[in-house]
Amino acid sequence: MDGPAGQPDPVAHYLAELATQRQLSAHTVAAYRRDLAELAELAGHADWARLTHFDIRRFAAKLHAAGQDPRSIARKLSGWRGFFNWLAPRAGLPSNPVQGVRAPRRARTLPKALAVDDAVRLVEAGASPHPEPFELCNRAMFELLYSSGLRVSELVGLDLDFTPAGPGRPASRGWLDRAAQEVVVTGKGNKQRRVPVGAPALEALAAWLAVRPAARDGSAALFLSARATRISPRVVQQRLKQHALRAGMPVHVHPHVLRHSFASHLLQSSGDLRAVQELLGHASITSTQVYTSLDFQHLAAVYDRAHPRAKAK
Repeated sequence: MDGPAGQPDPVAHYLAELATQRQLSAHTVAAYRRDLAELAELAGHADWARLTHFDIRRFAAKLHAAGQDPRSIARKLSGWRGFFNWLAPRAGLPSNPVQGVRAPRRARTLPKALAVDDAVRLVEAGASPHPEPFELCNRAMFELLYSSGLRVSELVGLDLDFTPAGPGRPASRGWLDRAAQEVVVTGKGNKQRRVPVGAPALEALAAWLAVRPAARDGSAALFLSARATRISPRVVQQRLKQHALRAGMPVHVHPHVLRHSFASHLLQSSGDLRAVQELLGHASITSTQVYTSLDFQHLAAVYDRAHPRAKAK
């Protein structure tokens, strides 16, 4: 594909500059080469200078219709845009034809949430007459994740109670307030919030605290690992996964599934989006609104099962 006035293809010059002046890796330069070759193919190898904004939009739509992922299309548009930014002043182009062209929107995936019965069965599963301390710790963690909708980072950051700053020790960022039956957590953006703790979670916490050993690291961590140090998010994830498998859960369960289940079930019962936003610690209501889709799915399923005219016979 030639440049203006029959000049040699400028792509080779552009790619050479990426490799030498910007020192991009060979892998990255090869990706740019493929994307620009695809653009040339879409354009029928016409003169670069003749491509317009509408051509680029049409090419993006064609890629989307062919089933290409919006992320892939966005990456290609970015590469094309960079090439025309380089070419425009050298070839006297009036503008960059890729400027302002956006990739198709990505479909927003809904968070996974358990059915109410499955969530309750999960947190209650595996209770034994004489549980080991680690089993009591697990039960308290899983009950609290579902009861209060905590992020796993917020869960593992909890202390037994508020501990002020001391020598070499910062003040607590999260703690259990047993008197108020709440947890205080510091979430994203250092935003602190109070979240109620339900009765089953309080009972599970009391059972764990009755056998909780002293922390070897001297911390006031609420939840401890097998080494008696503050438990890590990874260990919580592994324990919950194993627990869910033993309980026969139909889906892969990780801590965020319990947070999603908390939000979805609370919204189904209350319909109060603002309250759910505050309990989750979302800075924007937009982040919480995704759960309205889950709520609609639940209502639609109830309608399909119950209404005599829901489906054609």
